[in-house]
Order: sequence, then structure tokens, then C-alpha cells
Amino acid sequence: MAEMESRGLAESVSPGGAARSGPQPADREGLLKQSREFLDFFWDIAKPEQETRLGATEKLLEYLRARPQGSEMKYALKRLITGLGVGRETARPCYSLALAQLLQSFEDIPLCGVLQQIQEKHDLQKVKKAMMRPALFANLFGVLALFQSGRLVKDSEALMKSIKLLQTLAQHYNHLQEQPQKALVDILSEVPEATLQAILPKVLKADLNSVLGSPEHLELFLLAQQKVPEKLKELMGPVNLFSDENIPRLVSVLKTAASSVKKERKLPAVALDLLRLSLQEGRFARFWKEVVEQGLLKKQFWPASYLCFRLLGAALPLLSKEQLALVMQGDLIRHFGEHTVTAKLPNQFKFAPEMNEYVGAFLEGCRDDPERQLAVVVAFTCITNQGLPVLPTFWRVVRSLNPCALKGYVAWLRNMFLRPDLDSLVDFSTSNQKKAQDASLHGPERAVFRLRKWVILRLVSIVDALHAEKEDDVIEDVARFCFFHSFFETKKPTSQIPETEQQFSFPLESRTREVVGSAFFSLLQTISTQFRQVPEQTQNGQPWTHRLVQFADLLLNHSRNVTALTPFSTQQRQAWDRMLQTLKELEACSPEAKAKASAFQHLLFLVGIYLFKSPAESSDLLGDIQTCIKKSLAEKTRRTRSKAATPQEPPWVDVLVEILLALLAQPSHLMRQVARSVFSHVCAHLTPRALQLILDVLNPDKSPDEDSVVVTDESEKQLDSGEDESSGSEDERRSAGEEDSDEEDSAEEDRDGDVDQGFREQLMAVLQAGKALGAADGEDDDEELGDEAMMALDQSLASLFAEQKLRIQARQDEKNKLRKEKVLRRDFQIRVLDLVEVRVTKQPENPLVLELLEPLLDIIRRSMRTSSSKQEQDLLHKTARIFTHLCRSRQCCHDVGRGVGSLYAQVGRLVQQASHQADTSVSLYHFNAALYLLRVLKGGAAASVCQPQKKEKAGPKPKGPEATGCLDLSLVTPIYSSALTSFLTRRNSPLTIPMFLSLFSRHPVLCKSLLPVVIQHVTGQARPRHQAQACMLLQKTLPTRELRVCFEDPEWEQLVSQVLAQVVENLRTLGEAQTKSEQQKELSSLGLLNTLFRTVHQEKLTVDLTAVLAVLQSQQQKLPQGDRAAGSSRLCDLYWQAMKALGVQRPKAEKKDTKQVPSVTQSPVSTKRKKKGFLPETKKRKKRKSEGAAPEEESKPAASGGDQPPSKRRRNKRKAQGPAQAQATPATKRPAPDATSTSPGTPATTPKLQKKKRRLSQVHGATPVSPAAPAGKKQPQKDLPEKGVSGKTPQSALPRKKARLSLVSRSPNLLQSGAKRKQASLKKARKP
Repeated sequence: MAEMESRGLAESVSPGGAARSGPQPADREGLLKQSREFLDFFWDIAKPEQETRLGATEKLLEYLRARPQGSEMKYALKRLITGLGVGRETARPCYSLALAQLLQSFEDIPLCGVLQQIQEKHDLQKVKKAMMRPALFANLFGVLALFQSGRLVKDSEALMKSIKLLQTLAQHYNHLQEQPQKALVDILSEVPEATLQAILPKVLKADLNSVLGSPEHLELFLLAQQKVPEKLKELMGPVNLFSDENIPRLVSVLKTAASSVKKERKLPAVALDLLRLSLQEGRFARFWKEVVEQGLLKKQFWPASYLCFRLLGAALPLLSKEQLALVMQGDLIRHFGEHTVTAKLPNQFKFAPEMNEYVGAFLEGCRDDPERQLAVVVAFTCITNQGLPVLPTFWRVVRSLNPCALKGYVAWLRNMFLRPDLDSLVDFSTSNQKKAQDASLHGPERAVFRLRKWVILRLVSIVDALHAEKEDDVIEDVARFCFFHSFFETKKPTSQIPETEQQFSFPLESRTREVVGSAFFSLLQTISTQFRQVPEQTQNGQPWTHRLVQFADLLLNHSRNVTALTPFSTQQRQAWDRMLQTLKELEACSPEAKAKASAFQHLLFLVGIYLFKSPAESSDLLGDIQTCIKKSLAEKTRRTRSKAATPQEPPWVDVLVEILLALLAQPSHLMRQVARSVFSHVCAHLTPRALQLILDVLNPDKSPDEDSVVVTDESEKQLDSGEDESSGSEDERRSAGEEDSDEEDSAEEDRDGDVDQGFREQLMAVLQAGKALGAADGEDDDEELGDEAMMALDQSLASLFAEQKLRIQARQDEKNKLRKEKVLRRDFQIRVLDLVEVRVTKQPENPLVLELLEPLLDIIRRSMRTSSSKQEQDLLHKTARIFTHLCRSRQCCHDVGRGVGSLYAQVGRLVQQASHQADTSVSLYHFNAALYLLRVLKGGAAASVCQPQKKEKAGPKPKGPEATGCLDLSLVTPIYSSALTSFLTRRNSPLTIPMFLSLFSRHPVLCKSLLPVVIQHVTGQARPRHQAQACMLLQKTLPTRELRVCFEDPEWEQLVSQVLAQVVENLRTLGEAQTKSEQQKELSSLGLLNTLFRTVHQEKLTVDLTAVLAVLQSQQQKLPQGDRAAGSSRLCDLYWQAMKALGVQRPKAEKKDTKQVPSVTQSPVSTKRKKKGFLPETKKRKKRKSEGAAPEEESKPAASGGDQPPSKRRRNKRKAQGPAQAQATPATKRPAPDATSTSPGTPATTPKLQKKKRRLSQVHGATPVSPAAPAGKKQPQKDLPEKGVSGKTPQSALPRKKARLSLVSRSPNLLQSGAKRKQASLKKARKP
């Protein structure tokens, strides 16, 4: 495409192309000046991204609207027409769409002219064979562009030409297949009837065989039958498509249509048109039975089956109630159910989501017809696999039901639960189920159980979906129905309780009641009160749980008509009556205590309902809850009367916490939410003992009796088993297989490693006894045992191994029991963490929060060691989240009372634990906990202590303890001093630099006290790694503004001098690093030195830097030079950054370090080794020929060079070599320029003057001179000849050439003189 576009652009802008096409020179000149943006539109139109294409098309249209008469319009048409035939298939529709929008926007462009340009550009008669396919598609997409513009049906001339072109394209079936015919049908479907009557004889043959030959011809026939039936009858006569001889041909055509849309996965229009025609002619039943069910379904062809499914979904809005009953009871719906059940693999196509869309659209479209809605929903529910409906229990389309249809559907589900009508179901069995010969899988009892389980879960899911819409009647009916059949049964029907009038056709099994009970508590979770929001209440203002409690009381009072499955004892019934009385008292409480009363009310409701599930446990809980409620409501009055008499919190909170822990032990998400909500209302009254009860659960060492409150989670498992039982059985078999494999593995381990010595001795005894039996029969030991002896020995061995197997199984059962107990214990701890989270969130300023730090750290430390399972990871993540929220909370405790001393001890304990952890992450948690306690102590733990100090000392700047709030530095400093010393001395310390940086930034006065420890470890006997860490700490800490405020100016200057002296000691070994830690030490020392220099310059401190400069200059030669500097670039950068701060500039580094001419005394061997490979060997050989004559010629100028004045060429040579020698002399040839710039004895307090002198010396082309030497005297250069060349040897030619090349690169005007100079030297060398 790029070649074609560039070629088209060249034709448009080239002079020859302009002459051929005929534009004016002005247009051609304007086209040449077009912006790149305009040309980029056409590239963006062909991109695969839809947004890019649409945006480029819109921008192109806006661009052309601004210039409707310019050359851009012609170029755009030509470019789009050319793009219709590009090689990339994905770009053709893009250009076609852009051309359609262009023609739609500019209606003055004639369609016939555009069509003619398309045919001329992509002429089918002149195009080559290789380009036939792009040309065919170009013509097709051109016609489609004309049609999509919306103007083709209005232009009769262009319409006829387009139809004629499509008929021509239809002959090339190998390339285009049925696309031209489809385009023709689409165009004719939009034309007026008069135009269609005129065109119909030209496009449709009057032959039924032709009509039934392809889906396109049949679709054209159906289009004519729909729009112009009289003209069609005049053309073909009366036609009966649904006759006996035409039905097989219709089936064949529909199968072909199904194959054509296999990839698109859509319904062919011809199938829907045939359905409409059958409805119009009253032959729908014949069409559905013979064409769909007896024809397409019998083909055993999945695309044909999917066509039937789509036809069913599309036909739902068109059918009456009787016709819906016909299609929903036949073979097609059974085939759909079988496909839904068997299509379970991930790579299999599943039609169920598409059918849900069809059903949802149908229900949305006929909200005013509840009968048809109910008929469709019931029909799909009746598709069952051995009694279990194939649809999921949660079906979103139910939300679209009309209220009348919804009530009817709920009534139908209840009736199906009570009296299952298996004959009305469209039941089927899969091929695998048919192969199974087990009679229990085909009995009615199993089908009834599967159906009832699905129905009760569907009822609960309906309430979940409709809870937001306040369908009170439906919610109450379902809730009463589930509650009644979970815990009660009918003795005698009564009209006061409608549930007693419902009779069962099949008796209700106990396992079904368990499923109903689990579903009821799931329903209770949905309709229960949410404390964080406005309670979800009924229309009369009562919570749903209250209405359920009233219904339960009604059932209990009608003991003659109903009876509970688990009858109440006298004590339990009294607990129930007291609960009702307490509820009345809570309703009459004061408005101030309304929130707390509602929490207790909700708790009573739920525990009262749980009384029917577990009466013994719930009755005790009810009594305790009522006691707590009475004491909590009377607490305020008692406190106001005698506040001093009750200094401690009332004990009812402890009892309530125990109750909440017992509720959390139950595997119910509802109870978990209720306990969390109730605790949020009472956490402000929490006592230390109640908090300790929670912490005992989290700490397994202090809760040995914890297992007694943990129960199994059978109810949730039964509720989850409400899905497809077949898939559930497969999962059970898989999990059972995994458990069996685990058991086998563990059994093998037991057999291999746990065989005790007692079993070995017993086995040897049995074998010896068997041999003794053989000897008793008079046989020799060498002979085999007799039959009786062998039988006795086998029996003894069998009994022995059976006993051993039982012992192994007992050990395995014990391990499984311990593992399950551990899982339940971890789950219980995760639930109990909800209470801790509520406490941290609601009361972060309460002093009891401080008691949570160490227990949370224990959980984190323990879980980090054993976080292998997902449950352990969940416990760890939740604990870490709570701990992080506590430490980062904006509010913290400000009133610790007399516990300040214990807090300091706790800080020391936490810091010590952080220093001895094996994992750095765990150490970070301990360190952050200590920082949190420092924040508490600093914030106001002892305000009474701080205020007198402030009154006594009213100075301008606080010092000592005042600057740190209420922190006692005498207690805190030793703690962190020891931790810092441990960090800077231990080999593998878990502490890190960011920990101490966080401490220093939050408490700068404490940092001031700890700085001597850090400075002490910069040098001395510490390891190089620890010295590097000390330098990094100082480098990050000294620039902080908070620390600077804590120092007076003399103190700060003294501190900087002290740190500088320590760093200078480290730098005396600069460049001698042999290990990685030593290298890191050097880098850190230089980084700290640069930080100190910045501090000195910014604050203008009077610090003597002479010693620093001397040390740095003395260590310059030890720095890596040449090729060795590649790995030490950072070190060199930091070194020269420090030297720059002292006024010494870094020499400019050249690409090669061979610019300086070597000395006369340098051996050629060493020069050759250094410059190896710089010149080719051929050049070296050529220069060796002139070695004999070179010394004679060069000796004369060298001898007379001192007396004669230098020539002009020689002066130029010296001027060129001066800067090069001053800046690029290697360290091995002469002293470094920086080393000679300042003598060690000269004070370095004036770096500006030194820097100025250096700049002047560099400007004059001389090397830097020392202050002690005369200013006008240059460095001695006696060893070098005047020309800088030591002879005509090949070794001396190499540096000279490289230096000359470097000068030429810096000074282009020296290029010719250098070349001439080289030629002259070569001529002199060749003279005899």
C-alpha cells in the first residue's frame, strides 16, 4: 500500500503527472505545499484501530470542508479510490468507509462519476491476473461505499450501474463467493417499491430451482415476497415453499447459510425471513417440526444446531402463548439442554450466554404481557437433566419480570417444591448417564431431591436480585416459606398460617431440610440490617428480622397446628419469652441510646432465630446477651449518680466479648457481620480483661482451650452444594482422589520412616515361631514348611500386619485431625481480627490500643515463618494491614497516664527485638512499632511534666527535652545508641539505613544525640562495609533542615570539621580498594565529602580545607587510569567533583590517551605494546625503510635548535602542542596538573584566586604553575625535542600522528599545514 500511495502521490505532484491529469500550475504548486498532516490522514485511515480510523476520517472531512474547491478534494477522492484495492485486506473496508462518509458529507460529488473512476482505476478487463483479486474487491467495496453514503437509492442511474456491476462481480465466485449477492440484497431492501418492481425482473430469475439454489437467491425471493408480492406472483406465479418437495431443499439452503455464518456466530437473515413467512402464511407448526426439528437437527451438524438455537431466541417475541408451548416442549429445547450440560470444557463453545441475551431482550420487550413472560421463564426452568434444571440458580433475566409474572413464577416454584410434577419437565440424560446401569441414578426420589434443592436456591436468588426493588410481598413469602420448612412441620392445617395448608406429594427428606435451612440463613444474610447504612426495613418500618421473629412466635403459639422439628425445652422457651420482652424494652429506650439499642436488637433477633437451629447453645447466649443489655443501658445512670464508686468499666463488656467470640466461632458470614457491627458500638467501653480475651485467641500459647469454641462448617458446604450436583460430584471425586493420594503418600512415609522397633520384634517373633512349628513336626530346618505350618504362619503375619495397619491409620487420622483443627483455628483468628480492626479504626486514641502492638507483631513473626498455605497468607496480610493502619493513623493515644515508664521499657524491648530478627521485613515492623510509641510519648504522654518546664524556661529556642516534646532523651538515647552500634558492627544486621533515616527525620534532637556514634564508625576498626553505611547515614542526615535547627552555629561548624576530619582519614587509602566493600567505602566517603563541601559553601563556614586538598592530590595517581577507569567512572566523577569544589578543574579527557609525545628515554618496546594495533602493519614496514637516514637529517636541527631563533613553522608547532601538553599529559609522563597547581604548604582557604590563576595559565597555553614558583617561569621541557619528535622510528611516528589528528579535530585550519608537514618529512627521509 505504501508503494501505491507513494506512486499516486508522485503522479499528483510530478510535472508529468500534472500535465497528464490537467491541473493548473497553481494547483500543482499548492499540492506540493500541502501539510504533512493532510497526507497523514490517509495513513491513519488504514490503521487497524477503530478510534484512529474514525478520528482520521473526521479530521479529513473537517479539512476538506474548509477547502471544498481546492485540489485537496480531487486528491482525497483519488487516494481513497486507490486505497480500495490495496494489498492489505484489513485496509480496504477502512478506505470504503471513509469514501462513504466523504460522499455523504459532500452531496455535490456525482455518484456516477465516482463509480466511473472506480471502474477505470480498477478495470477488470485490463488488470493483470495477479491483481485480479484486489481489483474485484475494490469494485465491491466501491459499490458498498456508494450504498453506505445513503445516496445510491436516490440516484437511479448510479443504482442501475451498481447492480449491473454487482452481477458482474457475482460471476467471480472463487474470490468473492456470495458477497456480491448479499450486497445486492442489502441494496434492494432499501430501495422504494416502485424501483424494486422495475429492477426485480433483471435480478431474479423466474425459476424456483434458481431461487432454492443458494441462500442469497432465496433471500432475494423472500424480500420480493415481502415488499412486492404482486410483481413476484406475476413473475413466477404462485409458489409454495413449504410443500413436501421443497422442504428438503429448504433444509439444504439453511444448512448452507449456517455454514456461511460459522465464524460470525450470528443468525442468517434468510432463516428469520422464512420464519416470518411461515407465520404469515399460517404454516409455522409445519415449518418448525419438519424444517427445524426433523430437518436441521437431524443433520448432526453443530452450526445447524446453533442456527436453530438462534432461531428459537429470535422467534420468542414473534410467537403466541400456544406457539411458545410448541417450541418449548420439542426436541430442540431438549437438544439445547443437553448442549448446556455437556459444554463444560474451557475451549468449548457455550451457547447459554447468548440464549440469556435473547430471553432478556424478550422479557424487556413484553413487560406488559405477564402471561407470555411467565410461560417463557417456566419453560426454560423445566429443562432438566435427571430432575436438575440446566439453568443456574442465579438468573439475571428474572430482574426483567413483571411484578405479576414474578409472583406467578414464585408461586410456581413453591408448588413445584411441594408437589414436583416430573411429567411436565423436559427431562433428558446425557450419553454418559445413559451408559450407567445404576438404578439409583434413574429413580424419582433422586430427581425430586435435585429439583427441590435447585428450586429453594432459585427462590433465594430471586430475593437477592429483587431486594433493592422493595418487593415486600415476594420477600416475605419466600422468607416465611424457607423458615417454615427448615424448622417446622404441619400437624393440622389452619387458615391463620397459610404454610400449613401446603401438602407434599413426596415426603420432605432430612437432607432436603438441611439444604433449606442453609438457604434460609443465606437469605437472612441478604435481608438483615446493615449497621453502617440505613437499615433495610419493610414498608411499615420494621426490620425483616423482626418480622421473622414475630412469625416464629406465631408458630410457637400454635402448637396444635405446627410442631418444631427440635422442640423447645422449658428453659429454652423461657429464654425466648425473655428475649421478646427485652425487645420491647429496647424499642422504648431513649433517643440517645437508639444506636446501641438497635445493635443489641439486631443481635437478639439473629441469636433468637439461631435458637431453632441449635437450642442448647443459643439459649445460654440469649441469657448472657440480655444481662449485658440491661447493664449497658443502666450504665449511664449509675455513672452519673456515683462516678467515684465505679472507677472501672462494668463487667458486662467482658461477657459480651465472650458472646461475640462464640458467635465468630460459627461458620456464618452473617454472624461475622453482626459481631463486627455490635462490637463497633461497644468498643468504647472495652476493658483490659475484655481486650485480653481477644488477644488470647490470637496468641495460641495462651489459648489451649480454643478448640472447644471452633465448630465445623457443614452448613456453608451444604449451601455451596446447591449448584449442579453432577459437577459437584465430579469435584468431590477429584478432591477425594487427591485426599486418597495424600493419604497414600503419608502412609508410605509412615511405612518407610515410622516403623517402630516393637513391630520389628513382633515380626521376628512370629517368623521364629513359624520356624519352630516346622521343627516340631519332625522336619529339618533346611526343608520347607508344611502346609499347616505355612497356613499358621500366614495367619499370624496377617493379624500382625492388620494391627500395624490400624496403628498407621490411627496416626494418620490424628494428623488429619490436627491439620483440620489448625485450619479452623486460623479461620477463627482471621474472624477475631475483625474485632481488632474495629478497635483500631474506631478508637485509635484509646490507651488500650497500645496493648495490641506486640500481639500483632507476634502474629506477623509467626506467620512469616509458616506462611505456606493461603490461609496463613490471608492471616498475615490482614494482620499487617491492621498494624500499618494503627501506626499510620493520624490520631494516636495522648493520655498514657502513669504508664510512661512501661512505654519506655516497651520501646527498648521492641528495638532490641528488631535488632535480633532474622528477616529484615519483620525487623521493620518492630522498628515501626517503636517509632509509633515514640510518637505517643512525644505527643503528650506526660503533659503535666512538660508544662512546668515550659514555664521555667521561656527562652527563644527550646533545647533538650523541650525540643522533643515529652521524650526523655536519657532513656531513649541508650536504646537507639545500642541499636545503631549493633547495626554498624554486626556482620548481618536486620536493621537498614532507611529505618534510622526515618527515626532521624521524625526526631532530630534524638538524631543529634546519636551522631557521635555514627561519626565514630566512619573510621577506626569498623569493617569497610560498616564505614560505608556510616558515611551514607551522615550523607543523608546532615543536609536536613530539622537537624540544622538543633545546633548552634559554633556547634554546627565543629561538627562539620569533625566529620571532615574522619572523612579525610578514609581518603588516605583512596584508590587502593581491592574488595567490593572497600570500593563502596570509597564511594560513600567521596559522596559524604561532597555533601560537606556543599554545606560549607552554602552556609559560608570557616573550615580549613588544606588537609583535604593535600590528601586528594596525593591520592590522584592511585586512581584508576586508562582502560582501568571504565569500572571506576563513578569514583572518578565524585573525586573530580570534590576537586572542583576546592578550585581544581578536571582535565579534559580525550578519546585516546596517546596525544602526548613519548620521551626520548622511553623504550620502543613499551611504546609498541601500548600502541599495539593503532596502525596497520603495512605502514609500519614502510617507515622502517627510512630508519637509516632519519637520524642524520634530524640531528642538525636538534643541535642548533638552542642558538637559532625558532622558525615560523616551529612556533606554530609549539603553540599547537602547548595546550595539548597542559591538558592531556598522562600521569606516567609528568606530575598531574592538579598536583602542581598548589603546594601542600599553601593554605587552601582562597579557592577563587587559585581557580582564576589556573584559568589564566590555561588561556596562555602553559601548564598550571604552583604559587611558590615564579609566575613567568614555565615548566621545564628539556627532555622533549623542539618539534616534539624523538626520531624517525615507527614508534615515534605513532604518537605524533595521533596528536596531530587531535589538533586537526580541534582546529580545522591546521589540516593542510599538517599534511604538508608530513610530506616534507617523508621527502627528507628518502633523500640519499
